[in-house]
Amino acid sequence: MDLGSGGWTGGRGAGSLSGMTLEDHAGDVVRKSRLMMEVSAGEAAAAGGITLEALSAFESTGEAPAGLNWDGLAARVDLSGEKLRRIAGGWLPEPVDPARWRELRVITTEGNGMTVNAFLVWDPQTRDAALFDTGFDAEPIVRCIDGERLNLRQIFITHTHGDHVAALEPLRVRYAGAGLHTNAKAAPAQHRNQPGACIEVGSLRITHRETVGHAEDGVTYLIRGFGGGAPEVAVVGDAMFAGSIGGAPGKGPSTKQAIREQILSLPSATLVCPGHGPLTTVGEQARVNPFFV
Repeated sequence: MDLGSGGWTGGRGAGSLSGMTLEDHAGDVVRKSRLMMEVSAGEAAAAGGITLEALSAFESTGEAPAGLNWDGLAARVDLSGEKLRRIAGGWLPEPVDPARWRELRVITTEGNGMTVNAFLVWDPQTRDAALFDTGFDAEPIVRCIDGERLNLRQIFITHTHGDHVAALEPLRVRYAGAGLHTNAKAAPAQHRNQPGACIEVGSLRITHRETVGHAEDGVTYLIRGFGGGAPEVAVVGDAMFAGSIGGAPGKGPSTKQAIREQILSLPSATLVCPGHGPLTTVGEQARVNPFFV
């Protein structure tokens, strides 16, 4: 099924809830913000007191040039200089304790020189499950479903860029009875997210919030009802990463406003599950993400 246009970005399988490297280094953060705020390379280099060549090397490698005016560069591209320096200094998110979310799996697959996360959750009594995005490869997802003896009831898509939906078709064939949920405008009406909808998967309750920016059909899914008092989970796709956000050239203010209103407004203990890189929490990103001054 065609859910609409999108970029296309295979498999390590189900893993722990943390332990990855960051999606973006400090240079990536600067480049993304510069393009989002429509600041030229020349303007950014001048603000940072460095040459164009030095800025280009920094954006490519993340290695800061000697004499860089961190605060000047950060201010010009609408970043926090203090938080940017923290990323450059090797910051990593606090480890996540997987015991708090016993019925949550991160399934990371590889392709086109990158890795992408899918997420599987389920009710421990009914064994009914929901999948969030697919990554490149259906095999590790099927292996996890079979290994845990689950019934896949629902598939939720955060956005239709190719790395997030590459394995959708074989999964739809194998689990033909599973519902499909997306914000893609090109999707049939019965598969599009409806305002105020709450989807129940056993004891789990799943709602959504639009997080347009990186993708025009971007959506964040909130999962509540985990046992043991575990905080809610936000599957954010590429809207936000640990220490960064998804690129949206020319759309900086509106993209950041959507993240502030729809993600950073959630309780600080909310577990953030991004499409790339390690897991984090809302509170941690409010403190350390350079995009939010």
